[in-house]
Amino acid sequence: MAFTYGPVVQALADRYPKVFMTTSPALPKSRQQLILAVLMLCSLLIWLDNTVLSTTLETLADPVRGLGANPGQLQWATGSYTLAFATLMFTAGALGDRFGHRTVFSAGLVIFAGSSLWAAYAGDAGELIAARAAMGVGSALITPTNLAILMWTFTGPARAAAIGIFSTSAGVGMAAGPVLAGFLLDHFWWGSVFLINVPVAVLALVGLAALVPNFRSPTRRQLDPAGMLLSISGLVALAYGLIRAGQVAAWSRTDVWAPIVTGLVLLAVFVLAELRVKAPSFDPRLLAHRTFGGGNVALGLLLFAVAAITFYNAFYLQGALGFSPMKAGLANIPTAFGALAGAPLGTRLVRRLSLRPVAAPALTVAALTMAGYGFLGLHTPLAWIEILLLVQGLSIGVVIGPVTAALISNLPLEQAGAGSAVTNTVRQTGSVIGIAVGGTIMSITYRRAIAPSLKDAPAPVRDQARVSAEQARHVAAAAHRPALAQAADDAFVHAMHVGAGWIAVIALLGAAVLLITLPAVAKPKRPLPEPDFEEARVSEEPV
Repeated sequence: MAFTYGPVVQALADRYPKVFMTTSPALPKSRQQLILAVLMLCSLLIWLDNTVLSTTLETLADPVRGLGANPGQLQWATGSYTLAFATLMFTAGALGDRFGHRTVFSAGLVIFAGSSLWAAYAGDAGELIAARAAMGVGSALITPTNLAILMWTFTGPARAAAIGIFSTSAGVGMAAGPVLAGFLLDHFWWGSVFLINVPVAVLALVGLAALVPNFRSPTRRQLDPAGMLLSISGLVALAYGLIRAGQVAAWSRTDVWAPIVTGLVLLAVFVLAELRVKAPSFDPRLLAHRTFGGGNVALGLLLFAVAAITFYNAFYLQGALGFSPMKAGLANIPTAFGALAGAPLGTRLVRRLSLRPVAAPALTVAALTMAGYGFLGLHTPLAWIEILLLVQGLSIGVVIGPVTAALISNLPLEQAGAGSAVTNTVRQTGSVIGIAVGGTIMSITYRRAIAPSLKDAPAPVRDQARVSAEQARHVAAAAHRPALAQAADDAFVHAMHVGAGWIAVIALLGAAVLLITLPAVAKPKRPLPEPDFEEARVSEEPV
């Protein structure tokens, strides 16, 4: 789901006007515009990749056209990217301060392009999962340094304007990604959706080398290898246990509960370790602030729900309804348009009504649209699906932008960077867990629903049909069992209904958290001393 930086930057600019007027070494206007174009190209690349995979999941599950991946493998293909992104992103900013943002940015592009090439030609699901994790590493290096370069390149009012323009790349990527993926899947093999990243990354590398100075901060933040290791290992163990539960359809097995417990313990140790660091990359102390902590919990729950329902939607449109990849991509456009319209609408409403009476009802509406998946079936008219997706995107857009802006602007400016790292990490973690839990609920419910239809089936047919609805449709066609294909569709729809109910409850819990933790009316903030930016410097290496 898209999040644009415009509302955040505007909130900070309103609170700290002198800071946003601070000058830094000026670049010619023409060069600034070219740098902005390169940064937007890179942001578009990341957003395209974030959205094309959901359109590709059904193809990857197909044993003939794809890799025959089971639901657990598809959860990992999606989650490994997000997991790497979530746990490395707050380290990338410190690397940029130390080695220069252009250097780290370029390294991220090289990793992203190389791993995209690897993913395009992956021979099995395990190889694809590894390639996607490497792509997440590249994206984690690109995203924070991208925004840092933009902040260094522009000053004063031009900075907010540039970020407003820059943020449109997210919306373009959201809208164009599924359609581009659909076109490629209809005309080429599944790996083409990853291969398209390579020439774009090469073009961006040329632009970086020719145009962008190697900006770096005068204050070098300390790296946090222990925190990085603990957070990665904890999330991997937790996600493994949750996904494994769906594969074995039982929670009592040691290979399910032991990784979950281990993951929770490692994450607890991670929090304790960060509390002992003077300037941690991820500062859990910030979550003790009622508004900041509550808002982040709500955003984490929302992104949990968004990731899970998006996972369901991919299989519903192409699998149960039989849409082509292109038709499915076009069907998802209302979500992107809704999110694009929702962010500025939410900002205007918050200025008039304050945050709580806008965000809590909007998140409630988003939860109800997710519950609406419980009423979708094999013969639901497309128009109703489009209306549901439009309202869902609109309501989520109203929540994410204004709430994130309010959370960051609620902190002192010297903590804005740390607050942004916490917010982004919580959101990405919510997505990882959402994919794991949502996919597991779907797998367990599907297996139970399909079981009565498999009593008289031969063992090979029964074993394959239990894996997923995609595998069941394939074996039904090969064995000339149309009734089995219909049973698989019915079982999947039932599993989606059950999962949608749980997902809606999680999103409603997020709305309740907002209602409890956000102030009823925004309180005027005391004027704070402005930090001294006169010592900020930039080193420009020869290009």
